[in-house]
Amino acid sequence: MRKSAFITNLSSSFSILVALLVSTTVGAEPIPGIGPTGEIKQVQSGFLFTEGPAADGHGNLFFSDIPSSRIHKLDSDGKLSVFTEQSHHANGLMFNAVGELVACEMEGQLVAWDVATKERRVLADGYEGKRFNAPNDLVIDRQGGIYFADPHFLAPQPLPQGKTCVYYRSSKGEVTRLIDDLKAPNGIILSPDETTLYVFPTNSSDMRAYAVEAEGQIGPGKTFYTMQSGGCDGVTIDTKGNLYLTTDSGIQVVTPEGKLLGTIELPKSPANLTFGGPNRRTLYATARGSLYEMPMQSEGLDRWKK
Repeated sequence: MRKSAFITNLSSSFSILVALLVSTTVGAEPIPGIGPTGEIKQVQSGFLFTEGPAADGHGNLFFSDIPSSRIHKLDSDGKLSVFTEQSHHANGLMFNAVGELVACEMEGQLVAWDVATKERRVLADGYEGKRFNAPNDLVIDRQGGIYFADPHFLAPQPLPQGKTCVYYRSSKGEVTRLIDDLKAPNGIILSPDETTLYVFPTNSSDMRAYAVEAEGQIGPGKTFYTMQSGGCDGVTIDTKGNLYLTTDSGIQVVTPEGKLLGTIELPKSPANLTFGGPNRRTLYATARGSLYEMPMQSEGLDRWKK
């Protein structure tokens, strides 16, 4: 794909994404047992479109600014730096068990970064001989396998894969297509015990859950939660299995059974979020051109905690 065509596609797709995300105002009461327990603070601003926050377990937070093709690092002292100037339009980020930063690159790759050396290696770049559409978000299981969503946002047209899908990249490097019947599968997360895979479409109000039958194998999907309007972008999870969904109304907190506990409203519509900070009780949310943080009563799940 020519660079000029990619930039045109990038601009057009982001106009659509931004139109889907409507600004909200802060004012809702804290959710009992969840939070926030204090002020929602704007930590940084001035970006183009922030996404993919990921905490490394050492007090540092990494997040992507998709249009600028950068990944930023916010250290434990609040100092902001640029981790890479060429992220290949990285979106979702997550640290794996050995401390590599795994990234969904919307130019068609799933990659892993050595944070110390800044060496980048490609984990997967296509399925059945064709590039992925535009990998968006991911979750890594305790076996080292990676579930990731591949919707149409910023993808070449016609879609390289012909449809929007969810894939699994095993620790051995094998890629399997798991889901191909959802429009714009976006946020994706595993339950704390990894027996359920949740997939959150952007272009649907029905949020989906799949039983994990074996490594990289899932059963039929079911709707476990239906939103009043719109879909979901990014998602994170706490130690009790409650799900935190970024939506046009704010952060909707939902139980594993699909009960809405409440909504955390932000000054700008959030795109993604993660827990970090001491004891993973700080919730970070990327929202348009900003990064927000809020102290929480709930504790974020640390999948690598022993």
